[in-house]
Amino acid sequence: MEFAVIQTGGKQYKVSKDSVLSIEKIKGEYSKGDKISFDKVLLVDDGKDTTIGTPYITGAKVNAEIMEIGRARKVLVMKYKQKSRYLRRNGHRQPFFKVKITSIK
Repeated sequence: MEFAVIQTGGKQYKVSKDSVLSIEKIKGEYSKGDKISFDKVLLVDDGKDTTIGTPYITGAKVNAEIMEIGRARKVLVMKYKQKSRYLRRNGHRQPFFKVKITSIK
């Protein structure tokens, strides 16, 4: 089975064809159904031989389609200092893209 390791959003993901993964939001105007491609490919394995990049493989590309754009569950951020009546609460929702890998080239 063919798979690749790509880098996006400061993280690395092992992907194969038709796999669905949640990645960090990419800057720019995107909507559901858009096609995106990742050119920062670190490793490609097609079952017989493995190609490892230094650090990236030139000419390698992983194509994907955006299935969903959303925001993750709320994370509560608290600052508290005892005995001084200091309490700050803040919520944060991290945006994400859910993508489906269409091809590895």
